[in-house]
Amino acid sequence: MNGVIVTNPPKAAEKDVAALSGYGVATVHEAMGRTGCLGPGLRPIQQGARIAGTAVTVLSWPGDNLMIHAAVEQCGEGDVLVVTTTSPSTDGMFGELFATALQRRGVRGLVIDAGVRDTAELRAMGFPVWSAAVCAQGTVKATAGSVNVPVVIGGQCVRPGDVVLADDDGVMYVPRERSGEAVEAAEARTAKEEASRAAFAEGQLGLDRYGLRETLVRLGVHYQSHEEYQRNGPRP
Repeated sequence: MNGVIVTNPPKAAEKDVAALSGYGVATVHEAMGRTGCLGPGLRPIQQGARIAGTAVTVLSWPGDNLMIHAAVEQCGEGDVLVVTTTSPSTDGMFGELFATALQRRGVRGLVIDAGVRDTAELRAMGFPVWSAAVCAQGTVKATAGSVNVPVVIGGQCVRPGDVVLADDDGVMYVPRERSGEAVEAAEARTAKEEASRAAFAEGQLGLDRYGLRETLVRLGVHYQSHEEYQRNGPRP
């Protein structure tokens, strides 16, 4: 395939990215109407890391990391490198040498829908990674691809400059034009959760706080004592 390297794409506002960095992936995902999740296939190689940054995207040939080398030049402070391949690949396309170069440029982490290796070294140097696989299999540098073009991961289209958030729960993105909206929604969601947390700590049940008793009735769910259930079985 022919390739292209797009330079200086538009990015989400830095203040919005900074604000979103304070929220977990699950909170922002829920706040944005349960959208943006890149699926369960991307898992962290470490625990306890949380990042938010603007996407620099890479579309590579399977087993070929040439375009990751090209992408390093396009990365800067506050970016997250987002890599996928034209067809499924588990080869170890990224390791500690790449991470060293990216850390020098202020990149906050890697999301790769393929394989990664040197995981012990990556954890030791504090470079967070979310990947679809961990594999020692090496790669070549021989095939054209693209940098800073829209890429599809987990059925979601991530564009350069979109906000990427990642933590122990996985990875999500927010379209760059909606970053301000996401901050407001995450703030509201957090306030709502704090109120619920306080109520639950005082003993209130979710059945009552969320009005779920009426839902149970509407769905035909009923209560029986153990003796009734043993004697008669569940009601039809």
